[in-house]
Amino acid sequence: MPDYHPGNRALQDAFGSRALADRLAEKLGRNVFSEADATFIAAQPFFFLATADADGRPDCSFKGGAPGFARVVAPDLLVFPDYDGNGMFKSHGNILANPHVGLLFISMTERPARLRVNGRADVVSDDPLMAEIPGAQLLVRVTPTDIFPNCPRYIPDVSTGRASSDTPQAGVTADEPRWKTYPDFADVTPPRRRP
Repeated sequence: MPDYHPGNRALQDAFGSRALADRLAEKLGRNVFSEADATFIAAQPFFFLATADADGRPDCSFKGGAPGFARVVAPDLLVFPDYDGNGMFKSHGNILANPHVGLLFISMTERPARLRVNGRADVVSDDPLMAEIPGAQLLVRVTPTDIFPNCPRYIPDVSTGRASSDTPQAGVTADEPRWKTYPDFADVTPPRRRP
């Protein structure tokens, strides 16, 4: 289960979603990759990487490459290369100072999907896997602590440039996502708050 801190819990309690948050963690959270996770990650041409320095100052960066550049190589290990960039080494320098990372994989296709991976990372320069990745100057190895899918609501349709049909609109009552009606979650889903 993710480590919910007092800030998380205060908002969960204010919105009546503590039981739902716990159920989501119980039913969907894991700390090893499934085959479906590995397949999804390997199919993505990009992801977003969140890091923080030793003082907790955050940084978020885009990481892209040919599908398969980020890959699950073991149930408890994901790797991705560092390609030649601007030379600032913001993300990888942060990892050297603070190994906690968050990765967000998003598919913005006709079947939108999201997968979050939180864990601990190492930056290495001598991993044999680097020989299999053209252009790799370093390799980042991520050991997951929390892996969980996110509801794909609000992912835009990038082919048309349109916002998701779930995006709130004035005068339109939004539908509840289908997953909130599933037996695993219906009994702990709080009523929607209306503005």
